[in-house]
Amino acid sequence: MRIEIDTDRCVGAGQCVLAAEDIFDQNDDDGRVLLLVHRPDDGRGADVRDAANLCPAGAITVHED
Repeated sequence: MRIEIDTDRCVGAGQCVLAAEDIFDQNDDDGRVLLLVHRPDDGRGADVRDAANLCPAGAITVHED
Protein backbone atom coordinates (compact mmCIF):
# COMPACT_ATOMS: atom_id res chain seq x y z
CA MET A 1 0.00 0.00 0.00
CA ARG A 2 1.21 3.46 -0.92
CA ILE A 3 -0.42 6.78 -0.02
CA GLU A 4 -0.41 9.86 -2.21
CA ILE A 5 -1.70 13.24 -1.08
CA ASP A 6 -2.61 16.35 -3.05
CA THR A 7 -2.00 19.27 -0.72
CA ASP A 8 -3.48 21.67 -3.28
CA ARG A 9 -6.86 19.95 -2.90
CA CYS A 10 -6.69 19.66 0.90
CA VAL A 11 -9.10 21.92 2.81
CA GLY A 12 -7.71 21.16 6.27
CA ALA A 13 -10.78 19.35 7.60
CA GLY A 14 -8.59 16.98 9.64
CA GLN A 15 -10.69 13.86 9.11
CA CYS A 16 -7.58 11.95 8.02
CA VAL A 17 -5.84 12.74 11.30
CA LEU A 18 -8.85 11.55 13.26
CA ALA A 19 -8.89 8.29 11.28
CA ALA A 20 -5.14 7.58 11.44
CA GLU A 21 -3.14 10.02 13.55
CA ASP A 22 0.05 7.99 13.21
CA ILE A 23 -0.13 8.23 9.41
CA PHE A 24 -1.42 11.79 8.86
CA ASP A 25 -0.89 15.15 10.54
CA GLN A 26 -1.76 18.74 9.75
CA ASN A 27 0.55 21.62 8.91
CA ASP A 28 0.57 24.14 11.76
CA ASP A 29 0.62 27.06 9.32
CA ASP A 30 -2.29 26.28 7.00
CA GLY A 31 -3.91 23.10 8.37
CA ARG A 32 -3.22 21.08 5.23
CA VAL A 33 -2.45 17.39 5.42
CA LEU A 34 1.05 16.14 6.13
CA LEU A 35 1.88 12.55 5.31
CA LEU A 36 3.95 10.94 8.05
CA VAL A 37 4.15 7.43 6.52
CA HIS A 38 4.16 6.86 2.75
CA ARG A 39 3.96 3.06 2.95
CA PRO A 40 2.11 1.95 6.08
CA ASP A 41 2.03 -1.61 7.37
CA ASP A 42 -0.73 -3.80 5.97
CA GLY A 43 -2.41 -3.78 9.36
CA ARG A 44 -3.15 -0.07 8.93
CA GLY A 45 -4.92 -0.49 5.59
CA ALA A 46 -8.46 -0.15 6.90
CA ASP A 47 -7.67 3.09 8.74
CA VAL A 48 -5.87 4.56 5.74
CA ARG A 49 -8.77 3.70 3.43
CA ASP A 50 -11.19 5.24 5.94
CA ALA A 51 -9.11 8.42 6.00
CA ALA A 52 -9.20 8.60 2.20
CA ASN A 53 -12.96 8.01 2.13
CA LEU A 54 -13.60 10.60 4.84
CA CYS A 55 -11.56 13.32 3.11
CA PRO A 56 -14.12 15.89 1.87
CA ALA A 57 -11.72 17.19 -0.78
CA GLY A 58 -10.55 13.82 -2.11
CA ALA A 59 -6.96 14.81 -1.42
CA ILE A 60 -5.84 11.29 -0.41
CA THR A 61 -5.25 8.49 -2.89
CA VAL A 62 -4.47 4.96 -1.75
CA HIS A 63 -2.56 2.73 -4.17
CA GLU A 64 -2.80 -0.98 -3.45
CA ASP A 65 0.68 -2.07 -4.59
